[in-house]
Amino acid sequence: MHLENFITSALMILIVTSIAVTLFKHLGLGSIIGLLVSGIIVGPYSPGLYATAHVEDVRRFTELGIILLLFLIGLEMKPSRLWAMRREVLGLGSLQIILTGIAIGVYFSLYQSSWQSALLIGLTFALSSTAFVLQLLQERGEIASEHGTTAFSILLMQDIAIVPLLAIMPILSDTGTLSADIPLWEQVSIVIGMLALITVFGRYVLPVALDHLARKRNKEGFLLVVMLAVFLAAWAMHQAGVSMALGAFLMGMLLSGSRYRLQIQASIEPYKGMLMSLFFVAVGMSIDLGALTEQAGLFAQHTAVIVAIKFTVLFLLAMAFGYSRGLASRISLLLAQGGEFGFVLFGSAKLLQVIDAATFAIAVGVISITMLATPVLVRIGDLLALAPGRRGQAAGDLFLPTDTEQPEKKVVIGGYGRVGHTVAMLLHSSGIPFAAFDTNPVRVAQGRKDGLPVYFGDIGDPELLSAARVEQASLVGMTIDHSPTALRAVAHIRASYPQVPVISRARDLEDCGRLLEAGATHAFPEALESSLRLGGLALELINVPQENVDLLLHGVRSANYDLINSENSGSGTES
Repeated sequence: MHLENFITSALMILIVTSIAVTLFKHLGLGSIIGLLVSGIIVGPYSPGLYATAHVEDVRRFTELGIILLLFLIGLEMKPSRLWAMRREVLGLGSLQIILTGIAIGVYFSLYQSSWQSALLIGLTFALSSTAFVLQLLQERGEIASEHGTTAFSILLMQDIAIVPLLAIMPILSDTGTLSADIPLWEQVSIVIGMLALITVFGRYVLPVALDHLARKRNKEGFLLVVMLAVFLAAWAMHQAGVSMALGAFLMGMLLSGSRYRLQIQASIEPYKGMLMSLFFVAVGMSIDLGALTEQAGLFAQHTAVIVAIKFTVLFLLAMAFGYSRGLASRISLLLAQGGEFGFVLFGSAKLLQVIDAATFAIAVGVISITMLATPVLVRIGDLLALAPGRRGQAAGDLFLPTDTEQPEKKVVIGGYGRVGHTVAMLLHSSGIPFAAFDTNPVRVAQGRKDGLPVYFGDIGDPELLSAARVEQASLVGMTIDHSPTALRAVAHIRASYPQVPVISRARDLEDCGRLLEAGATHAFPEALESSLRLGGLALELINVPQENVDLLLHGVRSANYDLINSENSGSGTES
């Protein structure tokens, strides 16, 4: 594609997506529908101008966003938490795939010439969209809810199920390097070997590299090494014939206990967001409206039956596993769509003439349309639920509250130097939960050694503030001695989280004024405070009554240190 054509296509996509996302967000339907509709408009199957005819290539590239999404989910999923979800992952997830696949396969046996083709279609439609569901849950702030964690457990099992699917369906052999001619024991050995490679790299090699780069303050190298780790894990699983997203998830889980976790999340989040947005646009571009119109009746029938079967099977299973009727409805409707893995599977089936072109068009259309309808189905699930699913604790080990809990006193500390350490110890001794951030790996390591929640991260990075969920904090304390970073952080917190009070350390009165102007609730110039403490102690030692000293100091602070400042100005020197 020529540069001029590339720029024109990019400009066209940006214009359409900007308008569509803004409109659908305004209507309360969410940004994902806007992105899918944008894809339909700029796709090659719509009348008029289109961005590109190479939809398959675009979709394959943007699937990198799914890899980054699963990596970020893995960052919040400690192994202990995954083990606690084993009942949902292995039990509910496995039964959902098997029973749904059989039920849809029986239905499609009425339209296919062989039971193998029908079973292939059934098992493929049994899978849901990991990318779509997790993005939707994140957008709604429900990734940690009870129905959100259950849905994630089922989606995780679906990703794991790709291994046996590849083993029993040779038509998928061109999506990985393994073949059906390779013995099962050899395939299992390759998978185990790749898992060992990921574990060694993620647990022993990567932490050393990140620690070295953090000490050198090499942000670019830090980001590139993290990206290398993510895509190395994805490549390893791909070579083993397994889902690339599963490899990225495992790498994220290996880093879930790292002190660099939140900074990693802040660094990756912008790239994930951009690629995921393009992924949904590419899905919309895949919808061939003309082909679907030619078989409109059959397409509508298949769509309705598939959604009904997926909803019914999962609803009954969820009820059998002890979920309430309302919660079972929300989970079932959330996972009623087709999954992105279906694009690969049906594409391979078409190439090998397992299914014909008409079936392929309908299958891709069903996946895309059910994705498009998911936000509406989720709203229906909200209405069917007798009570909202109880929100669970976030998967990370931060202090973040749930929506149904009464908020407690929780503090974010920017900086873990001398002042930050003092504040952290006071909070810790008072039993007040907090999280502290510092860009000095030595300080972070010392804080972790002391058993305190200290993380590596730049408090001035808006993405880090978002990853730390500052909106749920009761207070932010800025204790860093780097004024530009403190000003940047205070300004962003005040603009994005105006309800959160911010107190900040300042070098001097001038610095104090800048912080207050940026939006700090209170700022304390440490040089002047030291002078006040010294002066107050001197007055006490010459027998000035304690009440008079306290009153004087309070008056100086209330007057914004004007007394001290005017004296300093007059002398022309700094104390």
